[in-house]
Amino acid sequence: MIYKKKVIELLAEHIPNAEPTLQFNNPFELLIAVILSAQCTDKQVNKTTEVLFKKYKTPQDFAALSQHELAEEIKGCGLYRNKSLHIIKTCKLISERYGGRVPNNFIALQALPGVGRKTANVVLNLGFGKPTLPVDTHVYRVARRLGLSAGNTPRMVEKDLTDLIPVAERGVWHHRLIHFGRSVCTARNPKCAECVVEQYCLRAKRRHD
Repeated sequence: MIYKKKVIELLAEHIPNAEPTLQFNNPFELLIAVILSAQCTDKQVNKTTEVLFKKYKTPQDFAALSQHELAEEIKGCGLYRNKSLHIIKTCKLISERYGGRVPNNFIALQALPGVGRKTANVVLNLGFGKPTLPVDTHVYRVARRLGLSAGNTPRMVEKDLTDLIPVAERGVWHHRLIHFGRSVCTARNPKCAECVVEQYCLRAKRRHD
């Protein structure tokens, strides 16, 4: 546990401020952006939503589109056929069941088409200020490499991290680990020479053994 606290301390010093990179103005725009972000860069999502949200502003606007119409709008994000179907179905549910407002509880969010555990946690954290700690591929990889979690599923990693990180800091830690995973602890060819916590990294220890 001592080394885990040291890793947390060093990463916090190295990355004092970590902000979300997706651009949004409200929980609904956030939800759409996160659905679009699956297997797509935030930069491309922002490029797409900059145009998309000027045309369509409410769940009702999206629900009125055909799958083909929306697919053409979001082609740049990849997996656009599935994403367009999920977004339209989700917007219809939000319009009919929740009065056009994105629900702010985990169970209701995860029941929406195209919304998994990570997406629900992102929306709760960024959209509603709830102390969740979403686990995406970067968070999962970094947490396991640094020994912050030995979990072999995102949900197990999430539990280990929420046990380790104070409630008030969970939001910033989600973005801190993502930033570190993108800039230093990359999936391929991580920049170990630039890593402030290399001495604690399980991957580095295996390499040196």
